[in-house]
Amino acid sequence: MDVEALYAALLADAEARGVRLVSKARVWHQRVIAVLLRIVTFGAQDVYIDRYVTTIGRSIYVTPDWPERSAIDRYVTLRHEMVHVHQFETYGVVPMAIAYLLLPLPAIFAWCRMALEREAYEETVRVSHALGGRAATDRLRDHVVRQFTSGSYGWMWPFRRRMERWYDALVDSLEAGRDVN
Repeated sequence: MDVEALYAALLADAEARGVRLVSKARVWHQRVIAVLLRIVTFGAQDVYIDRYVTTIGRSIYVTPDWPERSAIDRYVTLRHEMVHVHQFETYGVVPMAIAYLLLPLPAIFAWCRMALEREAYEETVRVSHALGGRAATDRLRDHVVRQFTSGSYGWMWPFRRRMERWYDALVDSLEAGRDVN
């Protein structure tokens, strides 16, 4: 499977839909967000610019190392971010921002953020499984669960066991040849 070709086709399709990839470090508001996240998470999120790809509307803000990332990483990440593009198209920028950042709470019980990210991470897991099977999803498990339960996304969901069960059920459904969606 030529993952570079898959990535190129996905990128071409995204660009045809008006999606643009922008270097996060070069955009002033992304640098401001990085500072604010560092403050509100008491330093727990201090790698926003360098490790996290962020979507707002049809702009996908990529990390400075984006061109050097492996084709698999770029492909899987772009598939994840295209879920967010679809969410913005469905709900609109302002409602998405309000839901993602504030509802019902900005941290601990950020159910809307958790649900939106869960949908995108389901795509991450689905694509990882398609490319690398159970071994790939097993390697990804702790990372994905940690995104929900740590300061990475502002401790959006404190229920680690619930996230582990969600992840395991998703992988089991993929292994059984059925998708949860």
